Amino acid sequence: MSMTVAELLAEPHLGLTLIAGSEGLHQRITWAHTSDLPRLWEWVTGGEIIMTNGLSIPPDAAGQVGLAEALVTAGASALAIGEKMHAPELTAAFLEACDRLPLPVINVPYPLPFISIARSVAESSLLEESRKLRQTARIYDLLRLAGPLAHQWHALVQGVAAQLGSLIYVIDRRCFHPWHPGGELLPAELAARLEPLINMTPGAGRKFQWHRVEDRHVLLTDVPTHENALLIVLPQEDQHPDAVVLLHAASVLGLELSRTMLALEDQRRLGAEFLSQAFEDRYALSDLESRLARLDFSSGEFVLVSVSGLEEAHLTATHVGFWRHGIAHLSLRQFDTLHIVLPPDCGDELLWHVLPDQVTIGISRPATASQLQRALQESLWALGTAGASGQSLVRYASGPSWLGLTNMEEGQALVQRLLGPVLEYEQGKDADLLKTLETYLDQQRSWQKTAAALFTHRQTIIYRIRRIGELTGLDMAETSSLAQLWFALQIQQTMNPQDHAGPGQPRDAGATLKT
Repeated sequence: MSMTVAELLAEPHLGLTLIAGSEGLHQRITWAHTSDLPRLWEWVTGGEIIMTNGLSIPPDAAGQVGLAEALVTAGASALAIGEKMHAPELTAAFLEACDRLPLPVINVPYPLPFISIARSVAESSLLEESRKLRQTARIYDLLRLAGPLAHQWHALVQGVAAQLGSLIYVIDRRCFHPWHPGGELLPAELAARLEPLINMTPGAGRKFQWHRVEDRHVLLTDVPTHENALLIVLPQEDQHPDAVVLLHAASVLGLELSRTMLALEDQRRLGAEFLSQAFEDRYALSDLESRLARLDFSSGEFVLVSVSGLEEAHLTATHVGFWRHGIAHLSLRQFDTLHIVLPPDCGDELLWHVLPDQVTIGISRPATASQLQRALQESLWALGTAGASGQSLVRYASGPSWLGLTNMEEGQALVQRLLGPVLEYEQGKDADLLKTLETYLDQQRSWQKTAAALFTHRQTIIYRIRRIGELTGLDMAETSSLAQLWFALQIQQTMNPQDHAGPGQPRDAGATLKT
């Protein structure tokens, strides 16, 4: 064990004397650090005796009391002040605060060098360093000893906590939920006390900080390589866990999370492949039902959620977000739209908790395996309704009308009536007519601009527009005809995004299809 403040004072060759803080003599010293910089507490990781010539000590009572409180909050074991150097007069308020906290304040006789104190602390710490080395080795060995993947995180966290003699939590600093679905929930009372500290923006490079919350010390440190993953350590013993050991513990937890993320990415890809094939009717109904059951949709019911406006960088975060909250899900990105299969009881609040604010969401009615295609069409219709009405989220059959239509059957009938002849004509051919019509309307009915956009001769554009008029029976010079075709195009594009994939865009951006 490292030496106590009382044992350091008892070293006869040092000649140290106690000025204040006698109630803290039992506190153990892990290291001796010298500094005359402002804000001494920022250089404390826990258990140090801070040695200063006094330049860091404010001259006024309030400043001195604030210094004492900040050092104790940061976890300092004692403050040693060089005699006959630059320290201002220690105020009565400061000495009273040191007795109350307690913070032992030690007088270093002139001309004793600080290195003598540091040497005594270091010599007493040799056995302690050997113990820390063995402790670190045991923490890394927990990765090997942890059980099956489903229970590995809980076992690892419990093992690390036992080695540190502390309670530990790994949470998302944004919402305070456990980072891993197998993790323990941060108690509400503790979360409320820690919230101001967690929300503080850390100083440059400052990722390791002890804090004092009422009568106990709490460590907040980031888990390496995992953004917003925060490790909270609450010591259950008088002596704090060593700073270096704590950093190794955070690294071990980070390694396990990295290993889990790799497994999750494999699961996401397999789920996307399955969902892509299911959308294309490649499974018999019985096979589809059994696969959904194996993927935790044992009730047989689900909703299909279609999301637009989601950046590529958020795909993995979305998958991980549902996993972290224990929500069974499958996801597939197709043509700039993310499709997610979720349990029917997944509420809007959870969706907005996991998904970024800027997205647009359409949600189908609850469906079964036999209704998967219907659910996909419903979610796309709801997504189109949301985009057209300016709403962020629309549930099918409970949202506003879209272009005066109340459901997808009416929309499909409109598309068939107006664009059906064109779609039938282009079966098995390049979709030149629809693409030309879409571009023509986007370019404000300019022949020249449409030809330039499609790298096609102007006369070819004129021919195609006339051909559309012949097939549909509409007068392409009439604004009303063009308005009807524009309505039908909006619906057709939303309900059939695969027909509007850009050149070179893969048919399925989220899975590799089996052939």
